[in-house]
Order: sequence, then C-alpha cells, then structure tokens
Amino acid sequence: MNEFLERVSDFQQRAFADKQALYDKLATDGQSPKALMISCADSRVVPEEIFRASPGDLFVCRNAGNIVPPFSHANGGVSSTVEFAVAALGVRDIIVCGHSDCGAMKGLLNPELASSMPNVAAWLRHSHAAHSVVGTYSDCTGDDAVRAAALENVVAQLGHLRTHPSVAAGIARGDIALHGWFFDIKHGRVLALDGDTGEFRAIRADQPLPVALPAAPRRAFEVLEAAE
Repeated sequence: MNEFLERVSDFQQRAFADKQALYDKLATDGQSPKALMISCADSRVVPEEIFRASPGDLFVCRNAGNIVPPFSHANGGVSSTVEFAVAALGVRDIIVCGHSDCGAMKGLLNPELASSMPNVAAWLRHSHAAHSVVGTYSDCTGDDAVRAAALENVVAQLGHLRTHPSVAAGIARGDIALHGWFFDIKHGRVLALDGDTGEFRAIRADQPLPVALPAAPRRAFEVLEAAE
C-alpha cells in the first residue's frame, strides 16, 4: 500500500493542483458526464485511460464480465446506476465494453473454474446467452472461444440494456445511442460493434465510429392525424 500512498500524495500535490479550476467547477456545478460506460472490473481495463478522459467526462460502472442484468424489480447496483445515469444525469451514450483474456468469460465457458465461487457463478448466468451463441461456432476453442464469448457477451448485455424502462424510453425518443466495444489488451485496440453488419470493427480516427444502435426515434406505433 505504500506505493499507492505515494501516488495519492503525488495526486494531491501535482495532478489535483494542475486541474484545480476543473475540480472547483465540478464541485460547484456538479457532474454532466458525456457517456455511461459499463466495463469489466479487470484491473487491466481502465475506461478513463482508454478515453483519455478528464474528471467529469465519464460515468463508469465496473463489474465482473461487464454484465447488465435484465430489468427486474429486485434492486441491483448496475440497474440503479443505469437508471440514475439516464434519468438524473441525462446521459445520451451508453457503452458496454468487454475485453480480451476476460476471466469472467473463462468462467462462463468452464463452469468448474467458478465452482468455489457461488456468487460469481450466479452472476454469470446473465451471460448464458453468449455461451449459447458461442456454442454455434464451429471449431472455436481455447483463446478463440474466450474472445468469441467476450464479443458475444457485449451483444447480449446490450440486449439486456434495452429491457430497462429508462433506456427503452430514451431509445424511443431518439435520445440514447448504444455502443458495444471490445478492448484488446495486448494491442491497445478498441473494436466497436456495427449494428448494421453485426461485426466488430477497429475504431479509427479517419473513419466513422461504428455504432450498435444510433440515436433515432423508434416507436412501434405511429399516431395518425385525424382526417379533416
């Protein structure tokens, strides 16, 4: 812990001092984050580092496997975070970010790894759809299967997000866009889900950002004006 204590001291003396005006503004005006990012708790995945984000830019929710349980009336930390981000903070972009070499996905594919961790095993049930999809892949084993599971898990969790009333209403109004990302730890690349093709493509500054579900009004029923 001594190493971390030194870093805290360095933050207070240098980093905080350099951004004193920003912290003053945040303390006075509150937060207005640009996006909600739901990422894995893996210590190698740091959303603020990937985004090069400043304090106040991101509203971050981290958990094992970047999981979003489907909406239910049972209270949960992820569900409450999503609701607060959308309803209270007005976040318009929600990102679910998986990553390479994910331990949660290894546990999903190999249940015996979580046999001594009942809470983890129960949590991973929210990723069973991804497991089933990977089962349709032919000759996909080992590291490839873990990578496939991580990608399919992002897709599955985006589906769960749409069951949350606050998110569903925001999508219907055209206020919210959904993003599915994948961080490749070894190569430092970020892949983004293209909702039109269903494929993940590398994010590049010289190309449009692939978006899983762009912000646009989506309503199943069109109210027709009464005939004059």
